[in-house]
Amino acid sequence: MSQEFINPDPSCEDDFDPNSMPVDAALQRIAQAVRPLRHVESVAIRGALGRVLAGDVAAPFDVPPHRNSARDGYALAQQSIVSDDGVITLTVVGTSWAGKPYTDPLSAGECVRIMTGAAMPPGTDVVVMQEHVEVEDNRIRFNANSPTASHVRYPGEDFHAGDVVLTAGKLLRPADLGVLASMGLAEVKVMRRLRVAFFSTGDELKMIGEPLGLGDIYDSNRYCLHGMLRRLGVEMIDLGVIPDTRDEVRRAFTEASEEADVVISTGGASVGEADYIAEVLEEMGSVNFWKISMKPGRPLTFGHLGDALFFGLPGNPVSVMVTFYQFVQPALRQMRGESSTFANRMRVPLASAIKKQPGRVEFQRGLLSVDSTGQTHVTSTGAQGSHILNSMSNANCFIILPLESTGAEAGELVEVEPFEGLV
Repeated sequence: MSQEFINPDPSCEDDFDPNSMPVDAALQRIAQAVRPLRHVESVAIRGALGRVLAGDVAAPFDVPPHRNSARDGYALAQQSIVSDDGVITLTVVGTSWAGKPYTDPLSAGECVRIMTGAAMPPGTDVVVMQEHVEVEDNRIRFNANSPTASHVRYPGEDFHAGDVVLTAGKLLRPADLGVLASMGLAEVKVMRRLRVAFFSTGDELKMIGEPLGLGDIYDSNRYCLHGMLRRLGVEMIDLGVIPDTRDEVRRAFTEASEEADVVISTGGASVGEADYIAEVLEEMGSVNFWKISMKPGRPLTFGHLGDALFFGLPGNPVSVMVTFYQFVQPALRQMRGESSTFANRMRVPLASAIKKQPGRVEFQRGLLSVDSTGQTHVTSTGAQGSHILNSMSNANCFIILPLESTGAEAGELVEVEPFEGLV
């Protein structure tokens, strides 16, 4: 009797699937599919934090606009620092305050008390710090060989009139708001906020506050998505938990695509009998790809739903976060017009060995730390199952292991992506 063998299809447990798309190829396809927003709006600079600048901003005047003192001290002319006995004595004839300058010309042997930020009096070009002088009545004395750095700030030292100070596509941070204010700008043109609709699928998912039955779990994915999207400053449309039926998935797709620029689902992106995401997306829109050579997060569906981009993320919470950070976030940043869309990476030594099977790019959760010698290193957070959300909570970076890697030994340099670089 002949023996039959079953040849199973590759599953998420396998480390190589010839039908999975390489990570770099998937990123390239997503980048080619993104169409940046065109709608621009003006906002007050206090409301511009975290927004994307819509156009270059040029300085309307020099900043600082006038010569001013960098120290509290005494303003005088360089030629006053002349003495036969090595000691300079000058008469203080007034005070220049920030916002209340001293404007009279000085005669030989005179100086002016000056405060940090105050305009330099006419004819003065040096500030002697107050710590370097002796004061008696209205006269000061200091050594001729005292440090005589000018301690003067000149017009345009920060930037000159006409300079492009902030460029289009810049994500505005606190210092940028200060720069705008220093130019006297009350408003700035930014790209409108992205509208992102998201939902979870799964009959086993319960809302917080509902009792759990046998086999039920609380939906943590939408809370992870909400946090990641909120840090990006998008307008969120939370559609809740959608039952695992074709009709309900179609209804959610219709509602989301009518309201949002981007639609994100979690769960239902695999190959189970109740996983309808890719199937319904193909009916209502288009599927670009649906499997990635990465771990965790192989079942990632990307395509279009009407005019909206669509990302169907896996169901396990760690996979949701990994695929969001690696694929969704760069797309959202590109779509809102940012000039820089990817997180920073660096190479650091591994504190202890980690294992990996070749066949997929792996994003292990890691902890970056600095030892007593000042050396930065990274260590794994331990168990790397895609359902262990606590591993993300305990981590502060991804350890990125290439497709053909079989792991890394202690002391070996590995590529890491700090979470703080993920916004």
